[in-house]
Amino acid sequence: MRPFDTIAMVDWSGGNDTGPRPRKDAIWACVAGAEPVYLRNRMLAEGWLCDVIETALAAGRRLMLGFDFPFGYPAGFACAVSGSDDPLRLWDWFEARVEDAPCANNRFDLAGEINRGLGGKGPFWSNGLKRDIAGLPRTKRVYRNPFPDRRAVEHRARGTFTCWQMAGAGAVGGQVMMGLPVLARLRRRFAGRVSAWPFEPLDKPVALVEIWPSLTLGKAPEGRIKDAWQVERVAGDLAGLPQAELSRRLDVTAPEEGWILGVDQG
Repeated sequence: MRPFDTIAMVDWSGGNDTGPRPRKDAIWACVAGAEPVYLRNRMLAEGWLCDVIETALAAGRRLMLGFDFPFGYPAGFACAVSGSDDPLRLWDWFEARVEDAPCANNRFDLAGEINRGLGGKGPFWSNGLKRDIAGLPRTKRVYRNPFPDRRAVEHRARGTFTCWQMAGAGAVGGQVMMGLPVLARLRRRFAGRVSAWPFEPLDKPVALVEIWPSLTLGKAPEGRIKDAWQVERVAGDLAGLPQAELSRRLDVTAPEEGWILGVDQG
């Protein structure tokens, strides 16, 4: 495998625009060797990502882009929703249905719609809006999940959160739902030049990979925003890995659910 010349990492968010002042629980991105970048909403983040990809392609540099949200769901979900167990088909399915703007999106309504199509009590739960949404329970009192609660990789990585929770402490469900459409558009815009790991061979100039910074990083230094510090550290750490070790970590088989880079598959 040809070495990566540029490493960039992104800490994602499923929420609304976070304002002009850099803050925590927002989108932060970092190219190894550079300062972290604050991106107040997903529209700006997608533009930044396109610029990074175009710059790398124009320079003939191989690029790894990491994102801190699951690239797939537990087994069975993709086929039940999209008609195929190919996770990249599911990316396209979400891209066709997610409505997103800086200050509003339909992630809770879409979660309720999916639940209603699967019986009305799951797999998604927790509504972060004041209005009720048919099919999306606020708590787990009447919750029923027709799929596994976690992916195989999440059983190996302690401290991870289920992708079914849409709101509340530790929720990553919104990040997944609002992130996959962006990845789908990147694959379409740069068709033939982007590979999605671990679903495709890494034989293209750009690789999209799933990360989880808390896998290896502890508490941020005093005065640093944790999200900004984490993407800076992960980008730098991956850039400094020997090629043989990075290749070993990328040698993973998880064609439906995806995997977190750095978790040993055993």
